Formats: sequence, C-alpha cells, structure tokens
Amino acid sequence: MTRKLTRRDVLAAGAAMGSGLAIGIRPLAAQGADIVLGGSIPLTGVFAFAGVGIHNGIQDYLKIVNDAGGVGGRKIKYVAEDTGYKVDASVAAFNKITGQEKVSLYYGDSTGFSKTINPELERRGTILMAGASFATELNDPKKYPLQFMAGPDYSEMFGILLRYCAREQSGAKLDFVYSDTEFGRDPIAPSEALAKTLGLNIVEKIVTPPGSVDVSTEVLKLRRANPDYTIFHGYVLAPIPEFMTQAKQMGLRSKFMGTFWSSDNSTVQRMGDVAEGYMGVMPYRYYYDADGNSPMLEKIRQMRPEYQSTAYLQGFTTALLMCEAVKRTLAAGKELTGVNMKAGLNSIKDFDTGGIFGVPISIPGNSVSVGRIYAFDSKSKQMRPASDWIRLGS
Repeated sequence: MTRKLTRRDVLAAGAAMGSGLAIGIRPLAAQGADIVLGGSIPLTGVFAFAGVGIHNGIQDYLKIVNDAGGVGGRKIKYVAEDTGYKVDASVAAFNKITGQEKVSLYYGDSTGFSKTINPELERRGTILMAGASFATELNDPKKYPLQFMAGPDYSEMFGILLRYCAREQSGAKLDFVYSDTEFGRDPIAPSEALAKTLGLNIVEKIVTPPGSVDVSTEVLKLRRANPDYTIFHGYVLAPIPEFMTQAKQMGLRSKFMGTFWSSDNSTVQRMGDVAEGYMGVMPYRYYYDADGNSPMLEKIRQMRPEYQSTAYLQGFTTALLMCEAVKRTLAAGKELTGVNMKAGLNSIKDFDTGGIFGVPISIPGNSVSVGRIYAFDSKSKQMRPASDWIRLGS
C-alpha cells in the first residue's frame, strides 16, 4: 500500500500531473451547462486490466444518456486521468481535473485514494464520489458521507457466500484463504462472526503473500482442514489456480469460491480445466447472461458485440447510479451539492437498473447489498447461475 498522504500532500499534489493526459468522451456544446464526471482511472499499471474496462463502461453509459438528451436536459461530460493505480497520481489527477472543471461526480481508482481524498470531498461539499473499491470501511455513511459503491462491500460479498453455504449444507466447514494485504484482510473478522451465527465452522484460515506462486505448504494446511468450502479473497488470479490444482491432486473435494475481482469470466477461464465448479459472488449479470429480462445488457451487447468484463459492468453501473442521483436531485429542484446528490442516491428504492442487477435495488447507505452465486461451467466456458439473487437483510 502507498503511504497515507497528509492534507498537505493532497493540496500540493495538484501540480504534479500538470502535463498529464486528460481524456474526455467528446467535445460538448454549452460547456457551462455540462455536468462533469471526473475520474482517476488506472489505464496503465497493475490494475489496468480493470481500469480500461471501467473507463469504457463509464463512457458507454454516458453516451446512452447524452444521446437521449442528458440528465434534466444537461449533458454529462467525462474527464479522466490515467493514474497507474498510484495514490499520489490519483490525488494529483483529482486536483488537476477539479482545478479545470466544475466537477459534480468523481470516480476513484482505489481504497487508498478514496480514504485519502475523503477530507477534501467533505471540505468542498460539491462532489458525489464512487469508485473501484468495495472496501468495508467505505461502507460507513458517517465517515464517508459523500461516497458510495455500486455493489456490496467485501464483507457483504462474504455474507452472500456464507448464506449460500449455510443453505446448501448445514454446519458446513469453511476455510478462508486470503492475501496478507489490507484488501485481503478486509472481510475476515466480520465474516468469522457471521459464520458462527449461521452455524458454519471456520476450520482454517490461510494467509499468503499477494500473488504467491509456491503454495505447497498452505495446501497441506488445507488438506488437514478438509473444508467443505474454501473462499479466496484478496487476489485477482494467482495463487488461486495453483491452490485448486494441488488440492484436487490430493483428492480434496472442497468447493472453491471467490469474490468480485477474482470472478470475471475471462479471469476464471485463465484458471484452465481446474476451474470447473469454481463459484463467485457477483452483483451484476454477466455480459452474456440471458436469464431474465435485461434491456440494459441488450444495449451493451449492441454497442459492444464482444465480451465485456465485470469491471466494465462496474464502471457502467456506477455511472448509471450517479446519473440517477443527479436526476433525482434536479427533479427536486435542488442544487447539485454532494449532500443533495447523496440524498438523491439514498432515495433509490426498489429501482430497476434495466436488468444489470437481477432484482430491483435500494441504496439506504453506501452500498448495494445484493448478489448472486455463479459457478463456472467448463463446457460452455461461462460462469452460470448457481443460486437465486440474495439480498442481505431480507
């Protein structure tokens, strides 16, 4: 993790990217009437695989909105900077964009950035922000009153997985495998407590370095624990395939599960034959999912006939929810302040996203606590529905 920046760092960083590349969707007329969505987007670096998809998803949703006349007759202008997934570069991008534009909405690239920029968001009071992070800490309206996430936080993702396990097998034995990072540790403690209330047994917890390749020692721990379900978190790909390969070679019959960033269909395909039956929790329907009515996915498939990642859907959905918050704020005759837009967002109840979420959603706080379990089918090479849609708190 990058060191925590001070307020002084935040304010001083604006000049650091003065020569950076600003990325806009298109020139728009009547600039004074535009509503600006700024973004710290990792188009290069270790998170670029997701950043490019997020970037395209935001642009595509805004194209749909702008082609239809905008929000309340006002176009949404998107201005983004490449951050390389570095907190200081993300802060510099924020300062540069907000110095050049009257920004009402902002997309952040990481938990570190979201936490660092929060005091500045509150000081300004003019911006509603979301981003790539599903960190549990950010799901606190008191600490982060002007932020939200377009899906469940990491602890809620575990909550959906644990409820599935409890429904499928009473008293099931679980093993949590997670990276020794803030990302990896995020949902572990609250999920241990939840498991007890659901009658599930945590028989082992295994911690690895991020991206670890040699997991032979850890697999021996897994073998001794012999869990019914093994849940991975804090990784994108490695070391998940190696864990599953060695475990299956040893004859373990554990079912393997993961959270959002390790459950994109193309990512699971890269795991190879060992991925058969791998399960992931997903708040959105996959790009190709034809289950149920999903007119918004149909639009996406028309715009982009090739497969689009879950990162794309996350960016697309975040822009959708931001625009809905703006729409409700303007319809109420209120100024586009951060507080007013967050109130507009929190007024969303039983809202149809055009089928991206498989059920109507509500946003009473900072997250959308809905998800579904999908399992990988090696014949179709697709993540396929393995559960109904699970709403937490219901």
